[in-house]
Amino acid sequence: MSGAAASDGATGAWDGATGATRTTGTTRLPRLDARPAVGALHDVSRAVDVTAAGTTLARYVYVPDDAQLESPRPYVHPLRTRGGDLVSAFRPWDHVWHKGVSWSLPVVGEHNFWGGPTYVHGHGYVQLDNDGSMDHQDLRVLAVAADRVDVAHTLAWHTQSGEHVVDEDRALGFVVPADQPDAWVLTFTTTMTNVSAHDLTIGSPTTRGRENAGYGGLFWRGPRSFTDGVLLAPGGTGGEELRGTRQPWLGLVGRHDDVGRASTVVMVDGTGEADGAGPRWFARVEQFGCLNPAPFFSAEVPFAPGGTVSFRYAVVVADGGSDVDRAGALAALGTTALDAAAPDAEVGAS
Repeated sequence: MSGAAASDGATGAWDGATGATRTTGTTRLPRLDARPAVGALHDVSRAVDVTAAGTTLARYVYVPDDAQLESPRPYVHPLRTRGGDLVSAFRPWDHVWHKGVSWSLPVVGEHNFWGGPTYVHGHGYVQLDNDGSMDHQDLRVLAVAADRVDVAHTLAWHTQSGEHVVDEDRALGFVVPADQPDAWVLTFTTTMTNVSAHDLTIGSPTTRGRENAGYGGLFWRGPRSFTDGVLLAPGGTGGEELRGTRQPWLGLVGRHDDVGRASTVVMVDGTGEADGAGPRWFARVEQFGCLNPAPFFSAEVPFAPGGTVSFRYAVVVADGGSDVDRAGALAALGTTALDAAAPDAEVGAS
């Protein structure tokens, strides 16, 4: 496992206070090291919890036990602010396949890796026997540093009938900046390879004929109380009229029940578009709150046998409400975290 620990003949142990290492020449003195501000609790072969100052910021479930209809795949839930407020939903009654933050694709060839029914033009949504799964294979990295936790692993995608069609290298970074006490960043990077003999063109319900329903990709579902929240974009605030627009980032401000506080979630596209305009976005606030930079919104992405596609995103979680200026600063924080991704956690590291 790369990046998980120093070797026994170590050159030194990390010192969280100074960034240096404590050694006696060839051996380490880890009992003298300052404890990092962040931590990771590993539920082996199941999940990783990321903590900071006594708060569980996130739980990455990399081996889920979901029903096949829900397209079993890894997800991040719960997702919390530094102050401990929950900003994700899990299996909401309206869409039980929505799970916190998850990489979810409704159209991969004729397969559904989103969960639930498939959109069939002229028939609406139809429950087919095509709900595939994204299955963990090997944990490559689990590393804790002064201000971050990194996880990287490989996955094999299987159709509902059991055919192995995609290999994936995935890396997540949980970045907790010491100089930003009210915000932290989740980074997500994936490289997918078509290992089947079939074309697996990636699309969305919109590319299959449903207007303005181009969801698919990294999808965040907010808590029920975020319904009727406010969307934030570089050009101003708005509502569902922003769905389908092209933006480099998009944010949502919602309020919490019980405590009455507000929180902000900003998602940043790090994949890049040739013209710099960013991808189209699937976003909702009227029936529920969600954000999804959707690279397959209105145009299919070819994915031929042997083909490879890669995507990068940041999800910034912040305490309190935000205006456009603050949301832009949070987006910049996300971009910085993407640019500083830990080398050992790069996609494809071994």
